[in-house]
Amino acid sequence: MVSTVTNSDVKQKDVDQAVVVAVTFAAVFGPEAEDGSTVYRLGAALPLLQRVNERLLEKNSAEHQLFDVILITTDSWQQQQSSSIINSTRHHGLEISRFCFSTEDNYVESLMQNNVQLFFTTDGNEALQATHQGVPSAMLDKNSVSCPSEQLRVLFCENAIIQPNMGSTEASKKSAQNFLAHLGQMRQKFGVSDSPLCFTLVTSHGGKDSCCCALKSLRSLGVSVDEAYCLGGAPRGPILSLLRPHFLLSDGFSLLEG
Repeated sequence: MVSTVTNSDVKQKDVDQAVVVAVTFAAVFGPEAEDGSTVYRLGAALPLLQRVNERLLEKNSAEHQLFDVILITTDSWQQQQSSSIINSTRHHGLEISRFCFSTEDNYVESLMQNNVQLFFTTDGNEALQATHQGVPSAMLDKNSVSCPSEQLRVLFCENAIIQPNMGSTEASKKSAQNFLAHLGQMRQKFGVSDSPLCFTLVTSHGGKDSCCCALKSLRSLGVSVDEAYCLGGAPRGPILSLLRPHFLLSDGFSLLEG
C-alpha cells in the first residue's frame, strides 16, 4: 500500500519543469530524535538541494527548473511516526513537496508513480533495485554531507558513463540522460566561480582515452565538468577523500551510452 501526502506548508513546484528527486528518510534525518523532543536530527543532504533552488531563484525569481523533493520511507515504525516526520520537516524548514509512505516491496512503484528522476539513498541494494526497474539512483555519502559546504558536489565515475550496467534498461538509460541534461542546464545558469553546483569526473581505468570518451559523453548531454581526474589504474579512495563528493553517479546509476 502506497500513501502519498502533499505538504501544504510549501509551494508546490511546476510539475512540467521541475526536476523530481526522491530522498529516503535515512538520507535526510538521523536515526534518533533530538534530545527531549519528537523532532529528528537533520542531515545536510536536503539543505544542499534547497541551496541550489535558492540560488536559482536569486538569479531568476520566475525560475521553474528547480529540485522538487519527495521524502520516501519504507520502514513501518517510521510510518507510525509520520506526524513526527512531518513536524521535523516543518521544524527544520525543509521544502519537501510530498511524503511517500510505502513498503520495501513497492517503493520502486511509488517512485515511478511520482515521476521521480533521481532517487537518493544510502542503501546500495535500494539504488540497484530502483535503477534496474528504470529509476536512476545515486548513493549519498553521509560523511560528506555532514561537512559544511556552499556547493552540492557531484562526482561522475566512468562506469556510470561508458561501461555497461547489465541491469540497466532502455528506460533507465533514457531517464539518466534526461536527468543529466537537467543538471547541465542548471549548471549553465551560473559562472565558473559562483555556482552552487560542482561537477567532477573521475576515471579509474583506460588512461586519457577513457577520460576523453567520458567527457564527450557528458558534453553531448550539455554537462560540463569543473574538474576531471584520470587515475590510470590507481585506487580512487585517496582522491575521493580529498574531493568529498556529496553523491556519486556510479554503479547504481544507469548507463548513459549503450
